[in-house]
Amino acid sequence: MGVNFPLILVVGTFFTGAVWLLELFVLRPRRAELVELLSTKTGEVEGALEKAKREPLIVEYSISFFPVLAIVLVLRSFLFEPFQIPTGSMIPTLEVGDFILVNKYAYGLRLPVLGTKFLAVDEPRSGEVMVFIPPHEDEYFIKRVVGVPGDKVRYQDKTLYINNVAQAQEFVEQVPPIRPEYFVYEENLGGIGHLIQRNPHREPELMEWQVPEGHYFMMGDNRDNSSDSRVWGFVAEENIVGKAIAVWLHKDPGFKLPEISQNRWIQ
Repeated sequence: MGVNFPLILVVGTFFTGAVWLLELFVLRPRRAELVELLSTKTGEVEGALEKAKREPLIVEYSISFFPVLAIVLVLRSFLFEPFQIPTGSMIPTLEVGDFILVNKYAYGLRLPVLGTKFLAVDEPRSGEVMVFIPPHEDEYFIKRVVGVPGDKVRYQDKTLYINNVAQAQEFVEQVPPIRPEYFVYEENLGGIGHLIQRNPHREPELMEWQVPEGHYFMMGDNRDNSSDSRVWGFVAEENIVGKAIAVWLHKDPGFKLPEISQNRWIQ
C-alpha cells in the first residue's frame, strides 16, 4: 500500500489532542505561575515575562490543527470517504477518473485503521457496489457484490447463476455498431438494475463457487476485463470499507480539468 492516510490521520489527531490537553492542564498553569512570579519583578525580567506568556510554537499549531483533524477523522472514518476509480474494471457503471463517495456507516461502524466493527447497521446485499480491501493486496478495490454468505455462484456462458437461478440480462447496444469490440447489457442482480460490458471475443470457462460464511463474492461490471473474486477469491467481512453511493466529480487522465457533468447516483 502507498501512504497510509488513515493511520497518519489518527496519529496526527491523537498527537495534537495530547499536546492540547498537556497545554490545558499542565503547561498553561505553569506559565501562569511563572508570569505571576515574574510580574512582581522589574528590569531585566521584562523580556522573560513576555516570553513566559507566549505559547510554544508546537502548542499553538496543535491547538489550531486538532479540531480540523478531529472533524476530518470522524467524517472519513464513520460517515463518508472519497475514493477515485483507478481502473476500468467497473465500466460502464464507473469510468476511470470518476471520484466517488463511499458511505462508511452503511455496513456498520468500524474503528479507523483497525477496521474492527463496533456497531452493526446492515449487511452487503447482492447487486450493491462495495469498496473493500481484497485478500491479495493492501489497497482499496471497488466491485459489485455478486454472492453473499451461503450463496452458490456459477458463471456460465457469461451469465451469472445465483443458487441455480440465472440473473436476467437484456441486450442494450454493441460498441462500435460495426465490428463491435464489446456488448452492453442491462443486468438485474438482487433487484438492482445496472449495465455490464462483455467482450464478444472472449469465452470464459464454466466456473462455480460456494460463498463461505463471513465472506462475499465480488465481480466487476466490465466482466471480461476485471480482476475480481474469480481470480483472487472471496472478500472477508472485516475487509469491507463501505458502500459506493455516488459519483461527485470526474477527471479524465492527463492535464484535463475536472467536471461535474457526469455526477450521478451509483446503481
